[in-house]
Amino acid sequence: MNFERSFDRGVGGDDAVDAGPRPRRRWPWIVAALVVVIAVIAAVMIFTGKKDGAAEKSNAKQVPTVTVVVPGRQTVDRMISTTGTLAARREMPVGVQGEGGMVTAVYVEPGQWVAAGQVLATIDRAVLAQQNSQLAASVSVADANARLAQANLERAERLVKRGFISTADVDRLTATRDAEVARVRVARAQLGESRARTGRLDIRAPAAGLVLTRATEPGMVVSSGSGALFRMAKGGEMELLARLAEGDLARISVGLAATVTPVGTTTRYTGRIWQLAPIIDQQTRQGTVRIALPYNQALRPGGFAHASISSGSTEAPLLPESAVLSDPKGNYVYIVNPDNTVARRDVTTGGVTDTGIAVLSGLSGTEKVVLSAGAFLNPGDKVEPVRAKAAG
Repeated sequence: MNFERSFDRGVGGDDAVDAGPRPRRRWPWIVAALVVVIAVIAAVMIFTGKKDGAAEKSNAKQVPTVTVVVPGRQTVDRMISTTGTLAARREMPVGVQGEGGMVTAVYVEPGQWVAAGQVLATIDRAVLAQQNSQLAASVSVADANARLAQANLERAERLVKRGFISTADVDRLTATRDAEVARVRVARAQLGESRARTGRLDIRAPAAGLVLTRATEPGMVVSSGSGALFRMAKGGEMELLARLAEGDLARISVGLAATVTPVGTTTRYTGRIWQLAPIIDQQTRQGTVRIALPYNQALRPGGFAHASISSGSTEAPLLPESAVLSDPKGNYVYIVNPDNTVARRDVTTGGVTDTGIAVLSGLSGTEKVVLSAGAFLNPGDKVEPVRAKAAG
């Protein structure tokens, strides 16, 4: 018994028996749990922050950068652009005037300048030459008869004073003399007619000008029904026959300057409007404007050309061609709103010049207009605008 009690004292002592059961230590576990929770929250926050940053960067990359221009308003010439066909201002068809016949010679080529009355071609005249000789002989006969009748009359007048012949004989001889003189006139007129017909066998230029076409060769048999053998431009003057809408016709007048550029060249020729169409085509609602041009070998009748007609000046925004787009609805531009979104704006354009396109309506000049890449944008798109220098 004493041994057991001693053992109990040695293990726990008296204090252990008196204090009773001791409480468990829980605070280390609580601290560990808090550390774990804080670590999880921190990891979630870091991951979420990275994801949001990546999304923002991705969104930033998706917003395109566009170049914009604020055009303002400038004084620009109001230009009307049109196209048309080059032609001789006064075209002269030259053909056979008389009976015709076989062409014996042609003296000119297309592109050659000729003087008024110059022979372009000749037609065989062998038959008329013989007729001319015959009629010339008839004139000589009639002239001889007229001289004889005059001599007879003069002798009779001397004899009537002496009483050898009567006054009636003198009157008869006077009538004979007058008839012979008339026959002379008839014979000469017939000879002149024959010579005139012979002269018409020479095909001559009606006025000085430029030969445009040649439709005959030696050996051809031609007549008055053969049509034009040559076509000429009087004085070499040319013109552009252009078609304009009736609204544009109302804005121009005779005497306005125009610049004409033939297709295939960059050379510009200055002309002036010399005639406006007095009527409007009911189907096309267009009229013809005729622009006079001086001669130049590059202006070939039948060719196609572009014309710009100045119809005054106006104050308007001026944009580069790349900023103006078009679709079936008409011309338009894209503008950037204050919130950097894109909006479509319909515009009415004027003439195209070296400095750009004049916008007659639709813009005030203070808008931010997308300079290029408008074809890749849609209304409402978000963009990053970068300002450029205004055109002009």
